[in-house]
Amino acid sequence: MVNSPLAVALALFSTFGFGAGFMLTQFALRWMPPPLGAAFSIPTSTLLFWCLAPFSIHPTEVDLIAAGLFAVIGLLFPAAVALLNFESNRLMGPNIAGAVSGLAPLFAVLLAVMLLGEHLRFLQLSGIAAIAAGVVLMYSGQRRTFTARRLWLLVLPLGASAIRGFVQPVIKLGLERWHNPIAAVVIGYTVSSMVLILAALVAGRALEQRLDRRGALWFAAVGLCNGSAVLSMYAALGCGPVTLVSPLVATYPLVTLLLSFALSKRERIDTPLMTGVTATVGGVVLLLIT
Repeated sequence: MVNSPLAVALALFSTFGFGAGFMLTQFALRWMPPPLGAAFSIPTSTLLFWCLAPFSIHPTEVDLIAAGLFAVIGLLFPAAVALLNFESNRLMGPNIAGAVSGLAPLFAVLLAVMLLGEHLRFLQLSGIAAIAAGVVLMYSGQRRTFTARRLWLLVLPLGASAIRGFVQPVIKLGLERWHNPIAAVVIGYTVSSMVLILAALVAGRALEQRLDRRGALWFAAVGLCNGSAVLSMYAALGCGPVTLVSPLVATYPLVTLLLSFALSKRERIDTPLMTGVTATVGGVVLLLIT
């Protein structure tokens, strides 16, 4: 089933959710470390999805192969991605981390072409390249915050973007067998929650000493933002091609940037930033007109 206008709307909603979640993470990390925060944010989303499950999941429609794919995805996404994002957010700030994570469509499109047989037209390819370049250029002026010795930190958001990118075609493959985004998030998030809670229990007292009520509330808010974004992204993948949905979702650093301007007021406008914004917006336009 292909419905591009609906896929675009859902992808853009997902963009706002991810962008807001990235910004809120900065506040949450003031009170709790990433491993403990993830153990609050993802189970919060999981609880919400389980509340929706009785109204949208019917036992007679269950596809075990698709459910298995969703469960395997849950081992990596959102659990591993959340930990990588939170840690890179803490070490590099939301904008740089978000920009590098914006490379996800490069991985998603590559696998979509190989696994799903999706085709790329020249304008689509140009749009994807413009978006990927734009989200990097937006923050290239901040490279001074890194020394050569600390460049390894880029592995964190790059790893998160690779996982997120490879997950999207696999999720679409599962949704083609069982077209139920709620089922996909319920199964995937339940597995991720179990992994994160188990990890927190293993860490034991070391994390317990960092438990903070304010941090728990902030991370719960992050979980609601990210959870709604993932659900929207899955729904978009269910009715549109990966080559359209993934690049649109990848523009969420624009939302993070706008919120940074509005809330922290520490961002400055420079040539790389304006060039990056222009390239990203231009890339979105190219995707929408193809």
